[in-house]
Amino acid sequence: MPNHRRDRIRTVPRQETQELRNPNPLSRAHEPRQVDQLRPLGRVPARLRPRRSIFERALSAHRSDHTLFLRYAAFEMRNEFLSHARNVWDRAVSVFPRVDQLWYKYAHMEEMIGNFPGARRVFDRWMRWEPDQEAWLSYVRFELRYKEIERARTIFEGLVRCRNRACAWIAYAKFEMRNGEILKARECYERAEEKLVGQEEEAVELLVAFAGFEEICKETERVRGIYKFVLDQIPRDRTEYLYGKFLAFERLYGCQESIEDVIMAKRKFEYEDEVRKNPFNYDVWFDYVRLEESLGREEKVREVYERAIANVPPAAEKRFWERYIYLWIWYALYEEVDVNDVDRARAVYKECLALIPHDKFSFSKIWLMAADFEIRRLNLKGARVILGNALLGNIDCVRRIYEKYLEWSPENASAWMKCAGMEIDLEEIDRARAIFEVALSQPALDKPEDLWKAYIDFESVTDRERARELFERLLELTKKVKVWISYGEFEACADEGDNVHDRIDHARKVYRRGIDYFKIHAPKLKEERVMLLEHWLTTEDSFGELGDTDSVHAMKPKKIKRRQHGEVEKGVAVYKEYIDYLFPAELEASNIKLFQAAYRWKKQKIAS
Repeated sequence: MPNHRRDRIRTVPRQETQELRNPNPLSRAHEPRQVDQLRPLGRVPARLRPRRSIFERALSAHRSDHTLFLRYAAFEMRNEFLSHARNVWDRAVSVFPRVDQLWYKYAHMEEMIGNFPGARRVFDRWMRWEPDQEAWLSYVRFELRYKEIERARTIFEGLVRCRNRACAWIAYAKFEMRNGEILKARECYERAEEKLVGQEEEAVELLVAFAGFEEICKETERVRGIYKFVLDQIPRDRTEYLYGKFLAFERLYGCQESIEDVIMAKRKFEYEDEVRKNPFNYDVWFDYVRLEESLGREEKVREVYERAIANVPPAAEKRFWERYIYLWIWYALYEEVDVNDVDRARAVYKECLALIPHDKFSFSKIWLMAADFEIRRLNLKGARVILGNALLGNIDCVRRIYEKYLEWSPENASAWMKCAGMEIDLEEIDRARAIFEVALSQPALDKPEDLWKAYIDFESVTDRERARELFERLLELTKKVKVWISYGEFEACADEGDNVHDRIDHARKVYRRGIDYFKIHAPKLKEERVMLLEHWLTTEDSFGELGDTDSVHAMKPKKIKRRQHGEVEKGVAVYKEYIDYLFPAELEASNIKLFQAAYRWKKQKIAS
């Protein structure tokens, strides 16, 4: 029987065989090895053939079990058939490319036998599958063991490209820092900050590590800026930890004022967490407002007040509103006393009074404070209006106050409109109509046109026939172009149940009456006539297919420039230019006169 030991060609020294059995790849990694000193794929001893056959049959039967490849490769390595082992590893990583253990073992074998380019090729093949971060770091450690810094840096670039996570960038930055490259480490953090925009959790983790890096570099201002930025972006559940780190940093490098700022910011985040959990906890809002007022930032104080008053009690019961209404009072007093912004304070009182459901309950305190505010501003009229509105619950008293007011100032059209408006709010239509009629009968009014407009607007909603009669009454008093325009727009406005053709006819009749009035009775008011035509044309456009814009265009005048004598300055007559309008009839008459003059001139020339 042949000697199997003699048949095998031994090309690997015994020392390297022992290293293959040693699980530590760094035991003798510093010693060079010859890659070509491998056992060739020659004859296989007879005693090993059945075992190899069994492994092959097992792999055919159990295709999903990667541990068979591990045992098969270990078998070949124990028997020093490294080329066979390499073939087994190649088959294993091709079938199971996502099993990291196979890649680790394969690269470990190549490194143990000194085949560094082969180990590098294994890692490169592995990285194409984009494994987890630990695999990339294993590749980096492999390169660092042999002082290949640039190769390690290239691997980190591939890692952050493949895994854009904070932990990957942090590992990259720490690698640069360990190699003394402070600027490159800072550049890593800055690049990562740009890449992680939109990923809140990842960005927070990165910025915390960035702050630790800058603290090591003694860049205290940078650290402070990073902490402030990250605390503005941080989730609420991580504030305690980060504020603790920030406070510890300030105690080491900051002053008393900076420490107080951190404590204030921490309290602010606590208040934010409380109001997020229960926005109707008004006591927390009061404390939050006090904190912002102590810091003296007007915009922040207003923001907190606006957020607080936006949480209106869900139930319309007075007991739920008692604490809430004091937020409005504090807000108004802050604007008046601390900021000295009178307009904002008045707006706060107005919004508060409009928000309270007065039909169910009210607060006399807020009414009196609003009236006192107007008295302090010497606005007695405004105070009377507020107190008058406060008495709306007692209509008789309010009416008597209005009666006294109107007896004292009957020419005040605004008072008449407010009195009528109160009756309209109470749905006392007949009373409101009677008040308007009495107001129009006054011999002198300061703003009669406003009163007429309010009356017509009121009747336009309640009774369109009455509104039409009011327009006719108003035209008997004045024929201003605004009245004609308002009348035409009123007729053109659609109402439920109106016939479209009737509405269009009514509007056209009004516009024609206005044009005829200015044409016959006020021919010098050409600009008013043009204005009325423009509005008529706009109305016809609004009718769509039923509109007749051509007829209105035919009535439009021609715009010409004229000159007239002005004052004489230094013996020279000065002429002034002005715009004149020639309507179609006037233009035709002027053309006839021109032809007649030309005919007379021609006749005289022939006779001579």
